[in-house]
Amino acid sequence: MSASRQIRVMVVDDHPVVRRGLEAMLRAYDDIALVGEACDGLEAIARCQELRPDVILIDLLLPRLDGIETIGRIRRQAPQVQLIVLTCVRDERCVQQALSAGAIAYLLKSVTADELAAAIRRAYAGHATLGSEAADALVHATLHELPCEALTGREREVLALMVKGLSNPAIARRLMVSRSTVKFHVSSILAKLGAASRTEAVASALEHHLVQS
Repeated sequence: MSASRQIRVMVVDDHPVVRRGLEAMLRAYDDIALVGEACDGLEAIARCQELRPDVILIDLLLPRLDGIETIGRIRRQAPQVQLIVLTCVRDERCVQQALSAGAIAYLLKSVTADELAAAIRRAYAGHATLGSEAADALVHATLHELPCEALTGREREVLALMVKGLSNPAIARRLMVSRSTVKFHVSSILAKLGAASRTEAVASALEHHLVQS
């Protein structure tokens, strides 16, 4: 990549030593140019408009305006800019929030120089990158997220009666529907909750307060 087509990168971090370290790290790559920096969220928004970077490396723990809110604002004001979270925060909720706000990548500060450079190139090309820890956190969150909102009103009624220990025939009598209808609802409930049995479905319902016991 020629100098005229270098990827323009801005760094947003409130620690000067981190900014200096990233500057030294990126200097080793001819196709990447550090064009500016910011030490908080509000400054990042202003400098983004001024510098027009292609990619922003941004921490989540920022003064004045946190990283997630900053990501959202920049994406709304400059949707062409790609944002890479570069942080020490491993929390799965933060991973989800950052990606939902518009970040294209989530990396921990333990990343190597080559890994960071590769992520910048991928972001510039519109491709996402997740560090292994962030990917694990996201997968864990997805696997443990119950689709409670997907349950219909009738399925919630059936689930509540399952929690009370009623059998399918008893539920059918209580709701004045056929046994086959109850069987259908129970199968749907198990599928939506990712439960292998009625016992697992009841346990999930109680653990996540899906019904009143």
